[in-house]
Amino acid sequence: MSILIKNGRILTATDDFIGDILIEGEKVTRIGQNLRAKADEKIDASGMLVFPGGIDPHVHLDMPFMGTSSSDDYSTGTLSAMHGGTTMVIDFILQTQGKSLGDALKTWKKKSSRKAFGDYSYHMAVTDFNEKTKKEIAGLIKKEGITSFKTFMAYKGALMIDDGQMVDLMQEVKRHGGMVTVHATNGDMIDKLIAKHKSEGKLSPLYHYLSQPEVTEAEASARFADMAHYTGVKSYIVHMTCEGALNAIREATKRNQKVHVETCIQYLTLDASLYEKDFEGAKWVMSPPLREPKDQATLWAGINQGLVQVVATDHCPFMWEQKLMGEKDFSKIPNGHPAIEHRVELLFSEGVAKGKISHNKFVEVSSTNAAKIFGMFPQKGTIALGSDADIIIFDPNEKHTISAKTHHMNVDYSAYEGWEVTGKTKKVIMRGKLAIDDGKVKIRKGYGKQVKRKPFSKI
Repeated sequence: MSILIKNGRILTATDDFIGDILIEGEKVTRIGQNLRAKADEKIDASGMLVFPGGIDPHVHLDMPFMGTSSSDDYSTGTLSAMHGGTTMVIDFILQTQGKSLGDALKTWKKKSSRKAFGDYSYHMAVTDFNEKTKKEIAGLIKKEGITSFKTFMAYKGALMIDDGQMVDLMQEVKRHGGMVTVHATNGDMIDKLIAKHKSEGKLSPLYHYLSQPEVTEAEASARFADMAHYTGVKSYIVHMTCEGALNAIREATKRNQKVHVETCIQYLTLDASLYEKDFEGAKWVMSPPLREPKDQATLWAGINQGLVQVVATDHCPFMWEQKLMGEKDFSKIPNGHPAIEHRVELLFSEGVAKGKISHNKFVEVSSTNAAKIFGMFPQKGTIALGSDADIIIFDPNEKHTISAKTHHMNVDYSAYEGWEVTGKTKKVIMRGKLAIDDGKVKIRKGYGKQVKRKPFSKI
C-alpha cells in the first residue's frame, strides 16, 4: 500500500512548511512540494496540519492498584489514544515485591499480546531491588529492549524503594546503558499527613491534596537529582506538577546536570479547586495531586525554557464505581484519571491556539522529545525519510466539546466534561495504514507492535 498526502502544513519539531508526503509500506519515502507520484490512495490535506503521531510515555493499562485495576486495557487504551492523535504509548510493568522482573514482564506480555491498536513499549518499575533483581537488568536492556527503569519514592510497603536501593539501581542501570525514572514525592511525609488527617476525621478528597503539599514533591525531586548526579545515570522525573520541584531541577542545571522532566496535560489545565467539589473531587484524585494556578504558569514557562521536555498523561482510569471505594476515606480512592484520548487536542487548544507555545514546541513535547529521550528517534517522533509513517492529519480550527458521551476510553465520566476544544484529529495513519478516518476505525486490534529500544550511548 502507498499513500500520498498532498498540500498539508507539515510540522515537526524543527520544520513548518506546506508540502506533500509519500508513504510506501510502513515508511515515509518522499517529502517535498508538488510531488508527482503514483499512490494507491491520495489524501488532500489542504488547510490541515500534518504532524508525527503523538507518543505518550506515561500510561497505566490494565494495571492492578489499590485492590482494583485500571479500566482501560491495551485494546481500549491504545485505540482511544489513536482517536485523539497518539499513535504510541509506553506502559509501566510493575514488579511484584518478592518476585522477579522477569515474572512481571511475562504478565505484561500477556496483557498486551495481540490486543494493541497502536505501537507500544515498556518501562520496568522496580519495587524490590536486591542482588537477584540486579542480575536481571542487563538482559532487560540488551535482550528485551526495555531501557528505562521506574522507581517510587512513595507508596511504602507496595512500590517504594529506599535511597540505598535507588543508588545501587542507578549504578547498575548506568553500567548497561539504561535510564532511571522516578515518581518523586516524599512518601514518609505523605503517609504521616494522611494518618494525621484521618485521625482528625478529615476524609474528603480535599485531604488527598492537603496530604501532598508542594514541599513533598520539591524535596524528593531535589534528592533524586542529587542521587542521579552522584551516580551519573541518565535520569527522568515523571509527572512533575509544581514550581518547587521545577526549581529543584533549575538548581541542578547550575552544576551542569541534565535531568529530563515530564509533566502531564492535567497539570497544565486543571487546578486543585476541583477537590472542593465534595466527593465529585474523587474524579481528580491522582498522585501527585493537581496544584495551583501559579504552578501551571511555571510548567508552561518550563516548556518554553526547555526545562520540561515532555507532556504525557499518567493515564490511569477507574470507573466511578471504583472511585466510590473511597467514598468515606480519601486514602482508599484509586489514584488516577482518564486523559489518553485528549492529550494532543488539549495541548494544541490550550497551548498553541492560546499562544502559550509554538507549533514546533507542540510537536516537540507531544512526540519528538519522548522519541529522543527513550531511544526511538528517528524511527518514531518525526516525519522524515525512513521514519515510521505514524502521521496525524489535524484540523486546527474545528471546535468540539469533550464528554463522556463521546469519548472512546473505557470509563464512565470525563475529567474534562464540557470543555470546548479548538483543534481535532481527523485522520490517523499508523505505520503506513489509514487507521482512523473521521472517527471510523480502519485497522484491527493487534496491529500495534512492541517497540524494543536500544541502550543509550555513554555520552
